Amino acid sequence: MTGFCGFRTAGIGVMLTIGLGLVLTAGPAAAQASADGTVTLAAPAEGGLASSPRPRANPLVPAPEALVDQAQPAEPAAAQPAATEAPASQTTSPQTPAAKPARPPRDPSKGAVTNLPIPRFVSLKGNEGNARRGPSLTHRIDWVFTTSGMPLRVTAEHENWRRVEDAEGLGGWVHYALLSGVRSAMVTADMAEFRMKPTEGAPVMFKAERGVIGRLLACEPDWCRMNVQGERGWVQKSALWGVMPGEILE
Repeated sequence: MTGFCGFRTAGIGVMLTIGLGLVLTAGPAAAQASADGTVTLAAPAEGGLASSPRPRANPLVPAPEALVDQAQPAEPAAAQPAATEAPASQTTSPQTPAAKPARPPRDPSKGAVTNLPIPRFVSLKGNEGNARRGPSLTHRIDWVFTTSGMPLRVTAEHENWRRVEDAEGLGGWVHYALLSGVRSAMVTADMAEFRMKPTEGAPVMFKAERGVIGRLLACEPDWCRMNVQGERGWVQKSALWGVMPGEILE
């Protein structure tokens, strides 16, 4: 079966389904056995990526015109008495305030809130996560992630919000409570071979097609061990999205 991962817009209107294949556990797994007994896993068929035309403005948010105060007539300036020149002996110069020490520049490779690496990978905690245009509830929802456990890349932080994107580069600002530190990855190769050991000559335990999502168990510089629909094996890191090159996981 073919899996879909994706979004649906929060506005009122038409929902357009775009397949991405990012389902982790939803639906029964399709398995095909080859002549040598190798099991091939396929992504589930349910789910999808939905988009719509430009979302409508939230009716609960007041129009910009309502936020502007009506112009008030300016009051005439009160007449000021003529300044009297003070004697030179009584003139005092204002004291210059002490300059504040400059803050050290922030490391762009660290999150402004968590001080964790930027970028880094997380996963979607539940079955739905709203991705907004900006880091607040007043910003409109551009996308809705609908695949539990799908890998997401964090690219920025602001207070309780994280800017994330999926394997296609789509995303937005998501509240941190909707994200999980449990690591997952998605197969990006047409057909990935999962082996008994992290070596080319090791026996193939099973295969998984593009779009299948699994949980990362461990990673070496070039290989990762994953749990994919109950099957476990080592796969080359180049066949995955959701882990950094050279990243080590224990």
